[in-house]
Amino acid sequence: MLISDAVHIWRVPEGDYHVEWQTSSKDTEVSVEALAEGGPVSTEYRAPEGEHAAYRATVSGLPLGRRHFFRLRDQHGNEVLAAERRLGLQGSPNFRDFGGYRNTEGQQVKWGYLFRSGHLAKLSDEDIALLASLELDLVFDFRQQSEQLSEPSRLPSERPPLICSLPIAPGNNSGFLQSIDGVVPSSEAMFEFMVTVNRELALEEAGVYRRMFEEILAQDSARYLVHCAAGKDRTGFASALMLLALGVPESLVLRDYLLSARFFKPEVELEKVRAKYRLSDSDREAIMPMLQVDEAYLRAALEGIHSNFPSIEAYLSEMVGLGRSEIAELRGRYLQA
Repeated sequence: MLISDAVHIWRVPEGDYHVEWQTSSKDTEVSVEALAEGGPVSTEYRAPEGEHAAYRATVSGLPLGRRHFFRLRDQHGNEVLAAERRLGLQGSPNFRDFGGYRNTEGQQVKWGYLFRSGHLAKLSDEDIALLASLELDLVFDFRQQSEQLSEPSRLPSERPPLICSLPIAPGNNSGFLQSIDGVVPSSEAMFEFMVTVNRELALEEAGVYRRMFEEILAQDSARYLVHCAAGKDRTGFASALMLLALGVPESLVLRDYLLSARFFKPEVELEKVRAKYRLSDSDREAIMPMLQVDEAYLRAALEGIHSNFPSIEAYLSEMVGLGRSEIAELRGRYLQA
């Protein structure tokens, strides 16, 4: 049987789509249909290479400049309708739609409303055109003011979204980066720093995320994007909060967070981060945990919530300003049967 929560689709900048799925048994047959008009479409299938590996197909020839949906169906009648999760932007490789997940009541988060990414300073003209097609209403920028000024976002000039600057300085409360004088003592120390950063996002920076939700609720069914520099930690927690508010299980929230490991390449950003935080070049491996994606990071934020509040709902109400009426409003906007 086709496993609905294990369908994953992403687009590469060249235009091809990669479709990945898992089944409960090896004898399950799955068809992949691209729902698009015009242009030749070819599909190349690849069988899984390991016992628990996913099946994959590559779809080529779809019209560029807009998003496409795909229908996966098995011989038992089970069907999944999904869009690409990672959009193929050349200048922002971690740009993703975080809709499509099912909540605990079986409702699905709508595609095409909730997006997350790294910074937008290096978008190509083709990227801008694709971004314009999303018709975003709000863009939340969690980068520090210095980051926003040195690498301003490129956005569509026609019907531009409202930019909401909500700066968060990673680890500002722990003082770790200020105390080490540019020399990271070990990769273990940097890993623990990142765990602390994510815990602080939940417990010390909740006011920033409260302002995010206030802006979202102030508009009618806003399509929005959350982003920081890499699109993994500050952005990851922002995405997690919305998914939790919509009733998506923590297991799926963690799965969405970990997708950044596929698309954000630490080795590409190493020199930039080293210069940004004035870190020594003596031990590159010690710096890497800052750039990597680890389940322990977001889990630290979630554990901070569970350790200090009786429930996720209590945290959302007390710290983020999402009471019953606000939760009901968000679910009415962003969920479908």
